[in-house]
Amino acid sequence: MILKNIKSPILRYVVIFVLAGFVLLFLFVLSVRFGAWGKIPDKTELSDFKYQRASEVYTADSVLIGKYYLFDRQPIAFDNIPKQLVEALVAIEDERFYEHSGIDYPSLFRVALKTILMQDQSSGGGSTLTQQLAKNLYPRRERNKTNIAVDKLKEMFIASRLEAIYSKEEILTHYLNTVSFGDNTFGIESASLKFFNIRAEELTLEQAATLVGMLKATYGYNPRVFPQKSLDRRNLVLQSMVKNDFLSEKMKDSLQNLPLKLNYRDYDYNEGLAPYFREEVRKKMLKWTAEQKEAGNDYNIYTSGLKIYTTLHSKMQRFAEEAMVAHMEKLQSQFEKSHGKSAPWIKDKKLIAKLVKRTPAYKKLKANGLDESKIMDSLAIKRKMILADWKGEKTVEASVIDSVQHYMKFLNTGSLAIDPKTGAVKTWIGGVNFKYFKFDHVAQSKRQVGSTFKPIVYTAALEVGIPPCTYFSAQEVEYENLKGWSPSNSGDKDEDYLNYSMEMALSNSVNTVAVKVLEKTGIENVLVQAKNMGVFSELPKQPSLALGTGEIYANELAGVYASYVNNGKAVLPYLIETITNQKDSILASFEPKRAQKSAFAKETGQIMLEMLKSTINQGTASRLRTTYKLNNDIAGKTGTTQNNKDAWFVALTPKLVHVTWVGLDNHEIGFRSTNLGQGANAALPLFALWMQKMNRDPEFNAITKARFPRPDVNVLRSLDCEPIKRDGFFKRLFKNPNKKRTKKFRSKNSGSPR
Repeated sequence: MILKNIKSPILRYVVIFVLAGFVLLFLFVLSVRFGAWGKIPDKTELSDFKYQRASEVYTADSVLIGKYYLFDRQPIAFDNIPKQLVEALVAIEDERFYEHSGIDYPSLFRVALKTILMQDQSSGGGSTLTQQLAKNLYPRRERNKTNIAVDKLKEMFIASRLEAIYSKEEILTHYLNTVSFGDNTFGIESASLKFFNIRAEELTLEQAATLVGMLKATYGYNPRVFPQKSLDRRNLVLQSMVKNDFLSEKMKDSLQNLPLKLNYRDYDYNEGLAPYFREEVRKKMLKWTAEQKEAGNDYNIYTSGLKIYTTLHSKMQRFAEEAMVAHMEKLQSQFEKSHGKSAPWIKDKKLIAKLVKRTPAYKKLKANGLDESKIMDSLAIKRKMILADWKGEKTVEASVIDSVQHYMKFLNTGSLAIDPKTGAVKTWIGGVNFKYFKFDHVAQSKRQVGSTFKPIVYTAALEVGIPPCTYFSAQEVEYENLKGWSPSNSGDKDEDYLNYSMEMALSNSVNTVAVKVLEKTGIENVLVQAKNMGVFSELPKQPSLALGTGEIYANELAGVYASYVNNGKAVLPYLIETITNQKDSILASFEPKRAQKSAFAKETGQIMLEMLKSTINQGTASRLRTTYKLNNDIAGKTGTTQNNKDAWFVALTPKLVHVTWVGLDNHEIGFRSTNLGQGANAALPLFALWMQKMNRDPEFNAITKARFPRPDVNVLRSLDCEPIKRDGFFKRLFKNPNKKRTKKFRSKNSGSPR
């Protein structure tokens, strides 16, 4: 009837076209509504959606040091969201949030008018916070115009359903827990920790405005990347708060004058405090979740939002890392200078080629069928790459071969400190740089332990009844039945005339005496003693065992030495105290694993501790007193392996056991001199510098000022003898220091350890 009344044909066609458009639009909307373009989640699904939550790693002193996640998200409750953050969000993103029911029609028509008729592309999208929540929950897949229209309609329908299910507070909470802040960071809690290193509930108004300002363009307004643009956007948010009566003009002016201050903390896998420790915790958590899955509990360390409370102490760890950097940077420079132009990473072509063949690049080319010459030619081609050293990263023109030569020269380290009573790990350094050296020298590396094994030999000797004031000749011996093996000392020939007490021999790490003590004690007895003290690695049944040719993990060695300050009971170092869910309900607790009985008699332990004190006070580790001026109660042992390949130092205090190893991953390369590569020079400073830092901090007085118990009188009496006896005149007269004494090595089993 309407069309019949329209006389003009042109006008009639226009009306028909408009009506057809409305019909098509209506049908299109209905088709989206009823799932023709993909299912729209119903109210049941929307009322039960679950977040993927990052799991958090905490230290014993409650510091968050890491996360495990697919999406860095830490959901929080509305009560933990500050009021000014909500006001800033509403003011800039959806000022009629409390008035609409998911769709702001006036805003939508305004945007449509400006965009379609006035071609104003800066007019925005007209989406409410509820629609943005719908987009957060169900991200868009396609970017063409048809799909954008479909997605917009879907988000409107989902928004209406969300408003029917949730209160405005709940919608704000879900939105702020799901919104992206870029770089795989989701939710206001994770963003607050990342950019300001504080919880969301601690955000100041200007900080809240900065984060809310990012939501328009997470990269373009990233305060770390574009500080000025972020500052301008923050101030615009503050202006919007004034416009919406959330903020006074005076307060806005004072806040806009504040500079942008970040405390950026990226919870990156490679960066941050204790990366090697966090990786070891991750491995243990994967094992735990696998065990839980078998028991019917489906926990995932990347999505379940677990809280992992560890034994590590954040400040002690930071001190340890600072000490490591200070020492290892200096030692690396000395090491490279000592090798000079004849260094193996420059001259040893066979070794370089051997290491090149271990690279993924070589193996890939080899798998593709290339011959050796073509592979090496390809790997010699230079290209832009990043190489790192102690001065930082730099982009250079280098080949794969150049990269191998660059990294093969780096000294590495592994160190940890544990509580000797429980085995709780307090510090853990697995290497010099986790980003470039993933191999953990605490938990993964078994190295020869050198003279740090000698205390076990001496403990076994005491246990089989050899008195501590027994004297052993320091003269070098060639053992006929061991293919002429002839362990020697680093001292001069005058030692051939000396006879050492056990205390003096151990504190000065006399090799010839250690072998003779092993011979008198019996190899089997020493092996039994080692096992009783917590050594679980297989050891060689050879006389060289006395010199530490056995390979042991650093954390294993720490547990062994703990027995000297733990009533003879070894411990197994552990890292995790408890695991909870996001509501702090305990899922698992871990008890210390300690030996059930003492590995040696109380008197033996006291004697050994006195001997190990002598190592610090006047033996091979005396520079702790002279150079580093440490007055703490300390016992310990240095260790250096053959050809200066491994440097060790173990320190005992009444409250801590600290173990350090320094060397190279490539066994073929060692220090040029014992002076540089001995445990006292290469490994000891990591403990010394760390303990200096601990001494300066009153927080650690209970540890640093602790004292060893006074030994029993009979123990002191048993050690009361001349440390060294010199051969008499006639014995010296008929002894030729230039001629080795020859004999057969006869390992005696002079009884079993007590």
